[in-house]
Amino acid sequence: MVGAPGRGALDARLESLRAELAVDACVVNGENAADGIGITPRLADQLLAMGADAITLGNHAFRRLEIAAYLDSSDRVIRPANTSTSTPGRGLAIVPTANGARLAVINVLGSLFLHPATSMFELIDDLVEEARRETPLVLVDVHAEATSEKVALARWLDGRVTAVVGTHTHVQTSDACLLPRGTAFITDAGMTGPHDSVIGVESELAIRRMRTGLPVRFETAQGGVRIEGALIECDSKTGRASSIEAVRVPFP
Repeated sequence: MVGAPGRGALDARLESLRAELAVDACVVNGENAADGIGITPRLADQLLAMGADAITLGNHAFRRLEIAAYLDSSDRVIRPANTSTSTPGRGLAIVPTANGARLAVINVLGSLFLHPATSMFELIDDLVEEARRETPLVLVDVHAEATSEKVALARWLDGRVTAVVGTHTHVQTSDACLLPRGTAFITDAGMTGPHDSVIGVESELAIRRMRTGLPVRFETAQGGVRIEGALIECDSKTGRASSIEAVRVPFP
């Protein structure tokens, strides 16, 4: 979800979309909430009030330093689990769902270009075991640049988690599928925000930096706003997914 355009779309449509799609739990990646980069406590609270049950982050989690203390106290907003052990916050949340179940949400960061303190493969097994001690419903947000890392993680976790959903590239992929052992997967859920842009940034500014190599202050674009994500159906008793489909909703 990117900037004010993305927030506006969710504020206007998330409640009705939850009703239309019979959604029991909604997870939003909010690392680009604040002017396209980072998130603040106020914006995190706003997203939760709009209808998000949990918020995941990514490589821009700490671009707004005021979020650090908030993450230490929050049980619904999580940062990537494989950042430094000294980093504020946690990488696993367990939240109630509308149908009375509980959903575990795990957030991890890929290695290519993002350089986390630890490879996600070093700690994902322990995180999944911890989550499954509480609930069979486990969603993993893998925030990564490389499609290969996302696919590899999903294949590794197939049958042990309900879903692996990729974020970070802002471009929705067409590979939503059920893996052989019942885990739902999509390489990237896409972007809720302005699509008349370069992944949410005013096109002219992004192009200028690429053409000149000079520093350019990015600004969030405004046009072509739509909501994107993935809709997953699963058995709340077994945690096994039965379907996954990409969601794309124009706004307004």
